[in-house]
Amino acid sequence: MSIDRPRISRRIAAISESATLAVDAKAKALKAAGRPVIGFGAGEPDFPTPGYIVEAAVTAARVPRFHKYTPAGGLPELRAAVAEKTERDSGYRVEASQVLITNGGKQAVYEAFAALLDPGDEVLVPTPYWTTYPESIKLAGGVPVDVVADETTGYRVSVAQLEAARTDRTKVLLFVSPSNPTGAVYSRDEIEAIGRWADEHGLWVVTDEIYEHLVYGDAEFHSMPVVVPELADRTLVLNGVAKTYAMTGWRVGWLVGPQDVVKAAANLQSHATSNVANVSQAAALAAVTGDLSAVAEMRTAFDRRRQTMVRMLNDIPGVFCPVPEGAFYAYPSVKELLGKEIRGKRPQSSVELAALILEEAEVALVPGEAFGTPGYFRLSYALGDDDLVEGVSRVAKLLSEAR
Repeated sequence: MSIDRPRISRRIAAISESATLAVDAKAKALKAAGRPVIGFGAGEPDFPTPGYIVEAAVTAARVPRFHKYTPAGGLPELRAAVAEKTERDSGYRVEASQVLITNGGKQAVYEAFAALLDPGDEVLVPTPYWTTYPESIKLAGGVPVDVVADETTGYRVSVAQLEAARTDRTKVLLFVSPSNPTGAVYSRDEIEAIGRWADEHGLWVVTDEIYEHLVYGDAEFHSMPVVVPELADRTLVLNGVAKTYAMTGWRVGWLVGPQDVVKAAANLQSHATSNVANVSQAAALAAVTGDLSAVAEMRTAFDRRRQTMVRMLNDIPGVFCPVPEGAFYAYPSVKELLGKEIRGKRPQSSVELAALILEEAEVALVPGEAFGTPGYFRLSYALGDDDLVEGVSRVAKLLSEAR
């Protein structure tokens, strides 16, 4: 007699599809089918990868050394360059041996939690969160604990909130500034207070700095282990080339941390994927050793689009959008619109409202449920100015019918 066992493991079956990628895929499918859909879903710069980076990849493709396996932890020259770039850009001085090159930022996220967590260990997750964080924590055996901030605080959590959520099972604090999905940027004083609190309680900090160069106005980026140096031995810094250099498809990220943790994560990677594609690593080497003129150009465009989007969103009755200070996302509240009649329907959730907007206005955006806070939308402003204005105008026209 056969034993009835599930076809998919419980661990993997519990993982949700990336909501942002799902929305982006649906928007592209509808567009391919001839519908004029405008997508605000994916966090992807609309700029091409700078030419000098592409040329470095073309050259690398012709180098026989790169046709073979290379060290699982990354090309030695790239690890050294990332260490130098880290000190240059944030003031955090590390050795090449403290750097692990990963297959995109997502692999760095998973490997960080896999290296730190045992079953039942809790991770404090400031919420709204990027969709991948809680799934990676759960896959690593940990328990994500939401610490919710809303528009009244600019989506920034306080030490008091973190302390209220801490238990004797808490091992890690996830800290992200600038934030995806909200664009929140913590001040140096806020970072110092949170860092000293984490150090006082012996917590690890996993900090994602992928948007370090995308800050606007008076906001400034500060790296946690620089502001609170005593935390460095219990801090993992995640980063990559995707956002800064418009290289989302090249799949190169990294993890920086204490040597013992980096070595453990590298052991995991040696079995999971081996080395990152060598041509992509060569491109990343050109990126991190080059100047920051490409990101300066993008930041100027993003800043302009940011201001346009926030103004247009706040002109819609029932919508409130704090001004994001970093990254390239707006995170407006649409709670006042839920339950109101729009085109004969009464959406009761931001998921239902997003579906209505896609069908009636042909605009794709991601509902707040994907980020742990129902009643909101995330809109990326990393798309062309004309599409941005047209897309938000469509949404405004539809939502203005709410009664």
